[in-house]
Amino acid sequence: MAEMNPLRRRMIEDMQVRNLSPVTQRCYVHAVAKFAQHFNRSPDRLGLEEIRAYQIHLTAIGISWAGFNVAVCALRFFYGVTLGRTAMVERIPYARKRRQLPVILSADEVARFFAAVPNLKHRTALMTAYAAGLRVSEVVRLKLADIDSSRMLIRVHQGKGGRDRYIMLSPQLLVVLRTYWRGTRPAHWLFPGQDESRPLDPSVLQATCRIARATAKLEKPVTVHTLRHSFATHLLEAGTDIRIIQVLLGHRDLSTTARYTQVAATTIGNTASPFDRLKLEETSPA
Repeated sequence: MAEMNPLRRRMIEDMQVRNLSPVTQRCYVHAVAKFAQHFNRSPDRLGLEEIRAYQIHLTAIGISWAGFNVAVCALRFFYGVTLGRTAMVERIPYARKRRQLPVILSADEVARFFAAVPNLKHRTALMTAYAAGLRVSEVVRLKLADIDSSRMLIRVHQGKGGRDRYIMLSPQLLVVLRTYWRGTRPAHWLFPGQDESRPLDPSVLQATCRIARATAKLEKPVTVHTLRHSFATHLLEAGTDIRIIQVLLGHRDLSTTARYTQVAATTIGNTASPFDRLKLEETSPA
């Protein structure tokens, strides 16, 4: 790689000018060096044809999505900034991340999970997250004033994207919240932290999820967001219109909500196959 040394220095200088972290600099230099080594040629003598061949090679050897895109970032920087071949940059594509289906708990698993949380505040917060389909950042920032028992609504203030929304207040959750309030008497935040002037830290609920999952002996991974996914899927399986679920979750795009249709097992199981509408003659096996 001796002939790359001047290019290496130029690339490092360019990254320093743009305040890239030392870790990023090392990753980028290493990625470009591996690319050059693959063809045994200086990278400034290689072009789009070699880049495409190299991307195919990376895919073939099973590189991770993140590793693939680090290589892409490095090559885009090297060719676009260090070599000034800006026209090449947009023709070096990133890998699309595979969208995995969300993990969903059954109703029985949700009940087992809650039973495994001994702390009243943490259990009530997690029940609220499931009952209203809230993100962890939303549930910990609920205030007493956000619980509107007269209209049976929960107000989510400044959710993701800075948008307010209302969620239905489950009658059963209201009973749980009243029991919790009588036992703890929070003053401002519904779920305060150790310093009552501040809300509960989200990491506390995530840690609670990990412990409760192990206690309940659930094989599926469980986070606060798992409860949100389960809320949406259970609503869909109960026949709730997907547009209503979109509003409840605070999704801007319906396509984000639509992925729950792929995991709603009851809905899928109750969907008739077109095969069932065929009028077939009964035949005896040959």
